[in-house]
Amino acid sequence: MSFKKLLWLPLWLSLCVAGSDAAVVKRVDLKSVLSDPANKWSKKTTLSFPDSAAFIGATERWTVFNPPTYAAAISPATEKDVIKIVNLAASNNIPFLATGGRHGYTTTIGDLDNGLAIDLSLLNDIKINKGQKTLTVGPGVRVNEILDLVHKAGFFLQTGTAYCPGVIGVALGGGVGRFTGLYGLMIDDLVSVRIVTANGTVLEASKKTNADLFWGIRGAGANFGIITSATFNVHPLLNKGNIFTTDLIFPANMTSAFFKAVETYSGRMPAEMAGIAIQVYDPAVGQSQVMTNWIYVGPEADARRVLAPILDLRPPYAVSSNVPANKLINSTFSGFGAAVCQEGVIRDIYSVNVRNYSAATWDKTFERMARFFEDHPGGRGSALQYELYPNQAMSSVSKDATAWPWRDTTGYFQTSMTWEQGDTATANAAGALSRELRDVVVATSGYPDATIFVNYAHGDEKLENIYGKDKLPRLAGLKKTWDPTHMFSFNNRLPTQYP
Repeated sequence: MSFKKLLWLPLWLSLCVAGSDAAVVKRVDLKSVLSDPANKWSKKTTLSFPDSAAFIGATERWTVFNPPTYAAAISPATEKDVIKIVNLAASNNIPFLATGGRHGYTTTIGDLDNGLAIDLSLLNDIKINKGQKTLTVGPGVRVNEILDLVHKAGFFLQTGTAYCPGVIGVALGGGVGRFTGLYGLMIDDLVSVRIVTANGTVLEASKKTNADLFWGIRGAGANFGIITSATFNVHPLLNKGNIFTTDLIFPANMTSAFFKAVETYSGRMPAEMAGIAIQVYDPAVGQSQVMTNWIYVGPEADARRVLAPILDLRPPYAVSSNVPANKLINSTFSGFGAAVCQEGVIRDIYSVNVRNYSAATWDKTFERMARFFEDHPGGRGSALQYELYPNQAMSSVSKDATAWPWRDTTGYFQTSMTWEQGDTATANAAGALSRELRDVVVATSGYPDATIFVNYAHGDEKLENIYGKDKLPRLAGLKKTWDPTHMFSFNNRLPTQYP
Protein backbone atom coordinates (compact mmCIF):
# COMPACT_ATOMS: atom_id res chain seq x y z
CA MET A 1 0.00 0.00 0.00
CA SER A 2 1.35 3.48 -0.83
CA PHE A 3 1.78 6.19 1.76
CA LYS A 4 -0.38 8.54 -0.31
CA LYS A 5 -3.41 6.36 0.43
CA LEU A 6 -2.89 7.09 4.12
CA LEU A 7 -3.23 10.85 3.96
CA TRP A 8 -6.27 10.76 6.21
CA LEU A 9 -4.19 9.79 9.21
CA PRO A 10 -3.92 12.22 12.11
CA LEU A 11 -0.44 12.08 13.56
CA TRP A 12 2.19 13.69 15.65
CA LEU A 13 2.79 17.16 16.70
CA SER A 14 4.82 19.19 18.60
CA LEU A 15 3.34 22.23 20.60
CA CYS A 16 2.87 25.79 20.10
CA VAL A 17 0.52 27.31 22.59
CA ALA A 18 1.36 29.94 25.19
CA GLY A 19 -1.27 29.66 27.91
CA SER A 20 -2.71 31.99 30.45
CA ASP A 21 -5.13 31.85 33.35
CA ALA A 22 -6.63 34.51 35.56
CA ALA A 23 -9.09 34.10 38.40
CA VAL A 24 -12.37 35.45 37.10
CA VAL A 25 -13.80 37.86 39.65
CA LYS A 26 -16.42 39.22 37.26
CA ARG A 27 -17.49 38.75 33.69
CA VAL A 28 -17.02 41.83 31.56
CA ASP A 29 -18.48 42.72 28.20
CA LEU A 30 -15.44 41.84 26.14
CA LYS A 31 -16.75 43.50 23.02
CA SER A 32 -17.18 46.81 24.82
CA VAL A 33 -13.84 46.58 26.59
CA LEU A 34 -11.91 45.71 23.43
CA SER A 35 -13.75 48.17 21.20
CA ASP A 36 -13.21 51.17 23.48
CA PRO A 37 -11.55 53.91 21.36
CA ALA A 38 -9.29 54.70 24.31
CA ASN A 39 -7.35 51.51 23.55
CA LYS A 40 -5.95 53.10 20.38
CA TRP A 41 -5.09 49.81 18.72
CA SER A 42 -2.68 49.98 15.82
CA LYS A 43 -4.22 50.12 12.37
CA LYS A 44 -3.61 46.45 11.50
CA THR A 45 -4.68 44.98 14.83
CA THR A 46 -8.03 43.23 14.40
CA LEU A 47 -10.88 42.38 16.74
CA SER A 48 -13.28 39.53 16.01
CA PHE A 49 -16.25 37.92 17.67
CA PRO A 50 -18.11 34.59 17.47
CA ASP A 51 -19.91 33.66 14.26
CA SER A 52 -17.60 35.75 12.08
CA ALA A 53 -15.10 34.38 9.56
CA ALA A 54 -12.34 36.44 11.17
CA PHE A 55 -13.08 34.89 14.57
CA ILE A 56 -12.88 31.38 13.15
CA GLY A 57 -9.58 32.25 11.49
CA ALA A 58 -8.19 33.56 14.77
CA THR A 59 -9.29 30.63 16.92
CA GLU A 60 -9.41 27.46 14.77
CA ARG A 61 -7.34 24.73 16.36
CA TRP A 62 -5.35 21.72 15.17
CA THR A 63 -7.32 19.51 17.55
CA VAL A 64 -10.84 20.12 18.76
CA PHE A 65 -10.61 17.66 21.65
CA ASN A 66 -11.45 19.51 24.87
CA PRO A 67 -10.73 22.93 23.34
CA PRO A 68 -10.82 26.33 25.02
CA THR A 69 -13.81 28.54 24.28
CA TYR A 70 -13.72 32.24 23.53
CA ALA A 71 -16.06 35.21 23.71
CA ALA A 72 -13.75 37.38 21.61
CA ALA A 73 -10.45 37.35 19.76
CA ILE A 74 -7.80 39.95 19.14
CA SER A 75 -4.96 39.69 16.64
CA PRO A 76 -2.32 42.25 17.65
CA ALA A 77 -0.12 43.62 14.91
CA THR A 78 2.50 45.17 17.19
CA GLU A 79 4.35 44.42 20.38
CA LYS A 80 2.88 47.58 21.90
CA ASP A 81 -0.59 46.19 21.38
CA VAL A 82 0.40 42.95 23.11
CA ILE A 83 1.41 45.05 26.12
CA LYS A 84 -1.93 46.87 26.01
CA ILE A 85 -3.82 43.58 25.85
CA VAL A 86 -2.05 42.14 28.88
CA ASN A 87 -2.68 45.31 30.89
CA LEU A 88 -6.32 45.38 29.79
CA ALA A 89 -6.78 41.74 30.75
CA ALA A 90 -5.18 42.32 34.15
CA SER A 91 -7.30 45.35 34.99
CA ASN A 92 -10.54 43.68 33.89
CA ASN A 93 -9.85 40.14 35.18
CA ILE A 94 -10.10 38.71 31.67
CA PRO A 95 -8.79 35.14 31.28
CA PHE A 96 -6.95 34.64 28.00
CA LEU A 97 -4.91 32.27 25.91
CA ALA A 98 -2.16 33.53 23.61
CA THR A 99 -1.48 31.28 20.63
CA GLY A 100 0.89 31.03 17.69
CA GLY A 101 0.24 27.92 15.60
CA ARG A 102 -2.67 26.74 17.82
CA HIS A 103 -1.32 23.18 17.98
CA GLY A 104 -1.21 22.83 21.75
CA TYR A 105 -3.25 19.87 22.89
CA THR A 106 -2.88 19.56 26.63
CA THR A 107 -6.37 19.25 28.06
CA THR A 108 -5.58 21.98 30.60
CA ILE A 109 -6.23 24.62 27.95
CA GLY A 110 -9.83 23.42 27.88
CA ASP A 111 -10.26 25.03 31.29
CA LEU A 112 -10.56 28.39 29.55
CA ASP A 113 -14.27 29.14 29.20
CA ASN A 114 -15.49 32.15 27.20
CA GLY A 115 -12.16 33.88 27.52
CA LEU A 116 -10.12 36.07 25.19
CA ALA A 117 -8.14 34.57 22.33
CA ILE A 118 -4.90 36.43 21.65
CA ASP A 119 -3.99 35.38 18.13
CA LEU A 120 -0.32 36.15 17.48
CA SER A 121 -0.33 35.27 13.77
CA LEU A 122 0.27 38.87 12.64
CA LEU A 123 3.58 38.99 14.54
CA ASN A 124 5.32 37.07 11.79
CA ASP A 125 8.63 38.82 11.12
CA ILE A 126 11.57 36.64 10.06
CA LYS A 127 15.17 37.87 10.07
CA ILE A 128 18.35 35.93 9.27
CA ASN A 129 21.70 37.38 10.29
CA LYS A 130 24.31 35.48 8.28
CA GLY A 131 27.21 37.13 10.05
CA GLN A 132 26.01 36.22 13.53
CA LYS A 133 24.48 32.94 12.31
CA THR A 134 21.12 33.69 13.94
CA LEU A 135 17.44 33.55 13.06
CA THR A 136 14.88 35.84 14.70
CA VAL A 137 11.18 35.07 14.41
CA GLY A 138 7.90 36.35 15.77
CA PRO A 139 5.33 34.13 17.51
CA GLY A 140 3.16 33.97 14.40
CA VAL A 141 5.85 32.27 12.30
CA ARG A 142 5.22 28.62 11.51
CA VAL A 143 7.84 26.01 10.78
CA ASN A 144 7.10 25.83 7.05
CA GLU A 145 7.82 29.56 6.71
CA ILE A 146 11.46 29.28 7.77
CA LEU A 147 12.62 26.02 6.16
CA ASP A 148 13.48 27.34 2.71
CA LEU A 149 14.77 30.71 3.95
CA VAL A 150 17.19 29.19 6.43
CA HIS A 151 18.36 26.54 3.95
CA LYS A 152 18.92 29.10 1.19
CA ALA A 153 21.09 31.10 3.59
CA GLY A 154 23.22 27.99 4.14
CA PHE A 155 21.97 27.06 7.59
CA PHE A 156 19.82 24.60 9.51
CA LEU A 157 17.65 24.81 12.63
CA GLN A 158 16.05 21.92 14.50
CA THR A 159 12.28 22.38 14.18
CA GLY A 160 10.46 19.19 15.14
CA THR A 161 8.67 16.77 12.81
CA ALA A 162 5.80 18.78 11.32
CA TYR A 163 5.70 21.97 9.28
CA CYS A 164 2.59 23.67 10.67
CA PRO A 165 3.24 24.42 14.38
CA GLY A 166 4.59 27.78 15.46
CA VAL A 167 8.36 27.90 15.75
CA ILE A 168 8.38 29.63 19.13
CA GLY A 169 5.65 27.42 20.55
CA VAL A 170 7.60 24.30 19.66
CA ALA A 171 10.71 25.74 21.28
CA LEU A 172 9.16 26.92 24.56
CA GLY A 173 8.58 23.37 25.76
CA GLY A 174 12.08 22.30 24.72
CA GLY A 175 11.82 21.61 21.02
CA VAL A 176 12.57 17.96 20.31
CA GLY A 177 13.11 16.48 16.87
CA ARG A 178 15.15 14.18 14.70
CA PHE A 179 18.36 16.16 15.16
CA THR A 180 18.78 16.08 18.94
CA GLY A 181 21.82 13.87 18.47
CA LEU A 182 23.57 16.51 16.37
CA TYR A 183 22.19 19.81 17.66
CA GLY A 184 20.33 19.15 20.90
CA LEU A 185 16.99 20.79 21.67
CA MET A 186 15.65 23.96 20.11
CA ILE A 187 16.10 25.69 23.47
CA ASP A 188 19.80 24.84 23.29
CA ASP A 189 19.96 27.15 20.26
CA LEU A 190 17.79 29.85 21.82
CA VAL A 191 19.86 33.03 22.22
CA SER A 192 17.29 35.47 23.58
CA VAL A 193 13.62 36.40 23.67
CA ARG A 194 11.51 39.49 24.08
CA ILE A 195 8.68 38.72 26.49
CA VAL A 196 5.64 40.61 27.76
CA THR A 197 5.22 39.66 31.40
CA ALA A 198 2.21 39.71 33.72
CA ASN A 199 2.88 43.27 34.89
CA GLY A 200 2.46 44.52 31.33
CA THR A 201 6.08 45.31 30.57
CA VAL A 202 8.32 43.95 27.85
CA LEU A 203 11.85 42.86 28.56
CA GLU A 204 14.67 40.83 27.08
CA ALA A 205 15.72 37.51 28.53
CA SER A 206 18.98 35.76 27.71
CA LYS A 207 21.89 34.10 29.47
CA LYS A 208 23.18 37.58 30.39
CA THR A 209 19.93 39.50 30.94
CA ASN A 210 17.19 38.22 33.25
CA ALA A 211 19.10 34.95 33.21
CA ASP A 212 16.93 33.24 35.82
CA LEU A 213 13.78 33.92 33.80
CA PHE A 214 15.56 32.74 30.66
CA TRP A 215 16.37 29.49 32.45
CA GLY A 216 12.67 28.92 33.11
CA ILE A 217 11.53 29.95 29.65
CA ARG A 218 13.68 27.16 28.22
CA GLY A 219 11.40 24.28 29.08
CA ALA A 220 8.41 25.93 30.78
CA GLY A 221 8.08 29.09 28.72
CA ALA A 222 4.30 29.13 28.39
CA ASN A 223 4.05 29.98 32.10
CA PHE A 224 5.82 33.33 32.22
CA GLY A 225 4.48 35.63 29.53
CA ILE A 226 3.94 36.18 25.83
CA ILE A 227 7.05 35.87 23.68
CA THR A 228 6.99 38.55 20.98
CA SER A 229 10.23 37.50 19.30
CA ALA A 230 12.90 34.84 19.70
CA THR A 231 16.43 34.61 18.35
CA PHE A 232 18.07 31.24 17.65
CA ASN A 233 21.53 30.14 16.64
CA VAL A 234 21.51 28.35 13.30
CA HIS A 235 24.02 25.77 12.10
CA PRO A 236 26.03 25.42 8.88
CA LEU A 237 24.62 22.69 6.65
CA LEU A 238 26.11 19.22 7.03
CA ASN A 239 26.69 16.84 4.12
CA LYS A 240 26.06 19.72 1.70
CA GLY A 241 22.57 20.04 3.13
CA ASN A 242 21.47 16.55 2.05
CA ILE A 243 19.80 13.89 4.19
CA PHE A 244 19.29 10.21 3.41
CA THR A 245 15.69 9.22 4.12
CA THR A 246 13.85 5.93 3.79
CA ASP A 247 10.13 5.18 4.09
CA LEU A 248 9.07 1.61 4.83
CA ILE A 249 5.84 -0.24 5.59
CA PHE A 250 5.89 -3.40 7.69
CA PRO A 251 2.74 -5.55 7.58
CA ALA A 252 1.51 -7.16 10.78
CA ASN A 253 3.48 -10.38 10.23
CA MET A 254 6.77 -8.45 10.04
CA THR A 255 6.40 -6.00 12.90
CA SER A 256 8.03 -8.19 15.56
CA ALA A 257 11.17 -8.53 13.46
CA PHE A 258 11.18 -4.78 12.92
CA PHE A 259 10.82 -4.08 16.64
CA LYS A 260 13.72 -6.42 17.42
CA ALA A 261 15.89 -4.64 14.86
CA VAL A 262 15.09 -1.25 16.37
CA GLU A 263 15.82 -2.55 19.87
CA THR A 264 19.44 -3.11 18.83
CA TYR A 265 19.86 0.68 18.66
CA SER A 266 18.87 1.18 22.30
CA GLY A 267 21.55 3.31 23.93
CA ARG A 268 23.74 3.26 20.81
CA MET A 269 21.94 5.11 18.04
CA PRO A 270 24.40 7.23 16.03
CA ALA A 271 23.95 10.98 16.36
CA GLU A 272 23.33 11.28 12.62
CA MET A 273 20.39 8.85 12.67
CA ALA A 274 16.74 9.07 13.79
CA GLY A 275 13.47 7.26 13.22
CA ILE A 276 9.72 7.53 13.49
CA ALA A 277 7.50 4.42 13.62
CA ILE A 278 3.71 4.66 13.45
CA GLN A 279 1.12 1.93 13.81
CA VAL A 280 -1.96 2.61 11.69
CA TYR A 281 -4.90 0.67 10.31
CA ASP A 282 -4.73 -0.26 6.62
CA PRO A 283 -8.30 -0.51 5.29
CA ALA A 284 -7.07 -2.19 2.10
CA VAL A 285 -6.12 -5.36 3.98
CA GLY A 286 -8.11 -4.86 7.17
CA GLN A 287 -5.05 -5.03 9.43
CA SER A 288 -2.63 -2.94 11.40
CA GLN A 289 0.74 -2.10 9.92
CA VAL A 290 3.77 -0.05 10.88
CA MET A 291 4.80 2.89 8.73
CA THR A 292 8.33 3.99 9.52
CA ASN A 293 10.77 6.63 8.35
CA TRP A 294 14.49 6.70 9.09
CA ILE A 295 17.02 9.37 8.30
CA TYR A 296 20.78 9.67 8.29
CA VAL A 297 22.76 12.90 7.93
CA GLY A 298 25.70 11.75 5.87
CA PRO A 299 26.72 9.81 2.74
CA GLU A 300 24.25 7.21 1.51
CA ALA A 301 26.80 4.42 1.85
CA ASP A 302 27.20 5.20 5.55
CA ALA A 303 23.44 5.46 5.95
CA ARG A 304 22.80 2.05 4.43
CA ARG A 305 25.47 0.49 6.62
CA VAL A 306 24.07 2.01 9.82
CA LEU A 307 20.47 1.23 8.88
CA ALA A 308 21.21 -2.31 7.68
CA PRO A 309 19.40 -4.07 10.57
CA ILE A 310 16.18 -2.41 9.39
CA LEU A 311 16.74 -2.27 5.63
CA ASP A 312 17.81 -5.92 5.49
CA LEU A 313 14.33 -6.97 6.64
CA ARG A 314 13.14 -6.05 3.13
CA PRO A 315 9.52 -5.08 3.80
CA PRO A 316 7.15 -5.02 0.80
CA TYR A 317 7.28 -1.23 0.66
CA ALA A 318 10.64 0.53 0.88
CA VAL A 319 11.55 3.78 -0.83
CA SER A 320 14.82 5.61 -0.17
CA SER A 321 16.19 8.91 -1.42
CA ASN A 322 18.49 11.80 -0.63
CA VAL A 323 16.66 15.08 -0.01
CA PRO A 324 17.70 18.63 0.89
CA ALA A 325 17.28 19.31 4.59
CA ASN A 326 14.55 21.89 3.95
CA LYS A 327 12.45 19.28 2.11
CA LEU A 328 12.75 16.52 4.71
CA ILE A 329 9.51 17.20 6.57
CA ASN A 330 7.42 17.34 3.42
CA SER A 331 9.07 14.26 1.92
CA THR A 332 8.62 12.05 5.00
CA PHE A 333 6.00 9.35 4.36
CA SER A 334 5.65 10.57 0.78
CA GLY A 335 4.65 14.00 1.96
CA PHE A 336 1.35 13.62 3.76
CA GLY A 337 2.10 16.65 5.91
CA ALA A 338 -1.11 18.31 4.73
CA ALA A 339 -3.18 15.57 6.37
CA VAL A 340 -1.05 15.69 9.51
CA CYS A 341 -1.64 19.43 9.73
CA GLN A 342 -5.37 19.39 9.00
CA GLU A 343 -7.15 21.59 11.52
CA GLY A 344 -10.42 20.98 13.30
CA VAL A 345 -9.93 17.24 13.92
CA ILE A 346 -10.47 15.37 17.20
CA ARG A 347 -7.04 14.29 18.44
CA ASP A 348 -6.84 12.88 21.96
CA ILE A 349 -3.14 12.45 22.68
CA TYR A 350 -1.20 10.71 25.44
CA SER A 351 2.58 10.42 25.61
CA VAL A 352 5.49 9.21 27.69
CA ASN A 353 9.29 9.40 27.34
CA VAL A 354 11.59 6.39 27.12
CA ARG A 355 15.34 5.91 27.44
CA ASN A 356 15.20 2.18 26.78
CA TYR A 357 13.92 0.42 23.66
CA SER A 358 11.90 -2.74 24.32
CA ALA A 359 10.74 -4.93 21.44
CA ALA A 360 8.61 -6.98 23.83
CA THR A 361 6.79 -3.84 24.95
CA TRP A 362 6.23 -2.74 21.37
CA ASP A 363 4.79 -6.15 20.56
CA LYS A 364 2.30 -5.65 23.41
CA THR A 365 1.32 -2.16 22.34
CA PHE A 366 0.95 -3.26 18.71
CA GLU A 367 -1.35 -6.14 19.68
CA ARG A 368 -3.53 -3.94 21.92
CA MET A 369 -3.82 -1.21 19.31
CA ALA A 370 -4.67 -3.78 16.63
CA ARG A 371 -7.43 -5.13 18.85
CA PHE A 372 -8.78 -1.59 19.33
CA PHE A 373 -8.97 -1.15 15.55
CA GLU A 374 -10.90 -4.42 15.27
CA ASP A 375 -13.33 -3.62 18.07
CA HIS A 376 -13.87 0.07 17.28
CA PRO A 377 -14.11 0.83 13.55
CA GLY A 378 -14.87 4.44 14.41
CA GLY A 379 -11.34 4.81 15.79
CA ARG A 380 -9.45 3.46 12.80
CA GLY A 381 -8.05 6.87 11.97
CA SER A 382 -6.05 6.73 15.21
CA ALA A 383 -2.32 6.08 15.40
CA LEU A 384 0.32 4.83 17.82
CA GLN A 385 3.72 6.40 17.37
CA TYR A 386 7.30 6.07 18.55
CA GLU A 387 9.76 8.86 17.91
CA LEU A 388 13.24 7.33 18.23
CA TYR A 389 15.96 9.95 18.54
CA PRO A 390 19.62 9.91 19.60
CA ASN A 391 20.54 12.31 22.38
CA GLN A 392 24.29 12.94 22.17
CA ALA A 393 24.12 16.73 21.76
CA MET A 394 21.05 17.04 23.98
CA SER A 395 22.64 15.10 26.85
CA SER A 396 25.94 16.97 26.54
CA VAL A 397 24.25 20.10 27.92
CA SER A 398 24.30 20.34 31.70
CA LYS A 399 21.06 19.17 33.28
CA ASP A 400 20.99 22.39 35.29
CA ALA A 401 21.46 24.68 32.28
CA THR A 402 17.75 24.93 31.47
CA ALA A 403 14.38 24.04 32.97
CA TRP A 404 14.02 21.07 30.58
CA PRO A 405 14.43 17.94 32.76
CA TRP A 406 14.73 14.91 30.46
CA ARG A 407 18.08 15.11 28.68
CA ASP A 408 18.66 11.36 28.83
CA THR A 409 15.48 10.59 26.85
CA THR A 410 15.91 8.71 23.55
CA GLY A 411 12.30 8.23 22.52
CA TYR A 412 8.74 9.47 22.81
CA PHE A 413 5.75 7.11 22.79
CA GLN A 414 2.47 8.65 21.74
CA THR A 415 -1.11 7.65 21.02
CA SER A 416 -3.13 9.98 18.79
CA MET A 417 -6.74 8.86 19.01
CA THR A 418 -9.54 10.15 16.82
CA TRP A 419 -13.23 9.48 16.24
CA GLU A 420 -16.29 11.26 14.92
CA GLN A 421 -18.13 13.73 17.12
CA GLY A 422 -20.76 11.95 19.19
CA ASP A 423 -19.12 8.50 19.13
CA THR A 424 -18.83 8.22 22.90
CA ALA A 425 -18.16 4.47 22.89
CA THR A 426 -15.05 4.88 20.76
CA ALA A 427 -14.02 7.98 22.70
CA ASN A 428 -14.19 6.15 26.02
CA ALA A 429 -12.37 3.10 24.67
CA ALA A 430 -9.68 5.29 23.12
CA GLY A 431 -8.99 7.11 26.37
CA ALA A 432 -8.88 3.90 28.37
CA LEU A 433 -6.51 2.26 25.89
CA SER A 434 -4.19 5.27 25.81
CA ARG A 435 -3.87 5.28 29.58
CA GLU A 436 -3.30 1.52 29.60
CA LEU A 437 -0.59 1.70 26.94
CA ARG A 438 1.09 4.60 28.69
CA ASP A 439 1.46 2.42 31.78
CA VAL A 440 2.71 -0.50 29.70
CA VAL A 441 5.44 1.63 28.14
CA VAL A 442 6.47 3.21 31.46
CA ALA A 443 7.22 -0.25 32.86
CA THR A 444 10.16 -0.76 30.47
CA SER A 445 10.94 2.90 29.70
CA GLY A 446 14.11 2.92 31.76
CA TYR A 447 12.59 5.50 34.12
CA PRO A 448 11.25 4.67 37.60
CA ASP A 449 8.08 6.64 36.89
CA ALA A 450 6.34 8.32 33.96
CA THR A 451 8.28 11.18 32.38
CA ILE A 452 6.54 13.41 29.88
CA PHE A 453 7.81 16.06 27.45
CA VAL A 454 5.72 19.11 28.37
CA ASN A 455 4.62 19.81 24.79
CA TYR A 456 3.33 16.23 24.58
CA ALA A 457 1.54 16.21 27.95
CA HIS A 458 -2.07 15.05 27.95
CA GLY A 459 -2.94 17.19 30.95
CA ASP A 460 -3.74 14.51 33.53
CA GLU A 461 -0.15 13.95 34.66
CA LYS A 462 1.44 15.00 37.94
CA LEU A 463 3.59 18.11 37.71
CA GLU A 464 6.62 16.06 38.75
CA ASN A 465 6.15 13.83 35.71
CA ILE A 466 6.21 16.84 33.38
CA TYR A 467 8.64 19.33 34.90
CA GLY A 468 10.73 17.06 37.12
CA LYS A 469 10.77 17.10 40.91
CA ASP A 470 14.22 18.69 41.00
CA LYS A 471 13.16 21.57 38.74
CA LEU A 472 9.86 22.46 40.39
CA PRO A 473 11.13 24.46 43.41
CA ARG A 474 13.02 26.87 41.16
CA LEU A 475 10.20 27.00 38.61
CA ALA A 476 7.66 27.74 41.34
CA GLY A 477 9.86 30.56 42.59
CA LEU A 478 10.01 32.04 39.11
CA LYS A 479 6.25 31.74 38.76
CA LYS A 480 5.77 33.60 42.03
CA THR A 481 8.12 36.34 40.87
CA TRP A 482 6.89 36.80 37.31
CA ASP A 483 3.26 35.68 37.41
CA PRO A 484 2.01 35.60 41.01
CA THR A 485 -1.66 35.93 39.99
CA HIS A 486 -1.49 33.09 37.44
CA MET A 487 -2.33 35.08 34.34
CA PHE A 488 -0.34 32.64 32.18
CA SER A 489 -1.44 29.28 33.44
CA PHE A 490 -3.75 27.36 31.13
CA ASN A 491 -0.85 25.47 29.58
CA ASN A 492 0.28 22.88 32.17
CA ARG A 493 0.17 25.41 34.96
CA LEU A 494 3.06 25.82 37.36
CA PRO A 495 2.43 26.50 41.06
CA THR A 496 3.84 29.54 42.87
CA GLN A 497 5.05 27.32 45.70
CA TYR A 498 6.59 23.84 45.73
CA PRO A 499 6.42 21.58 47.57
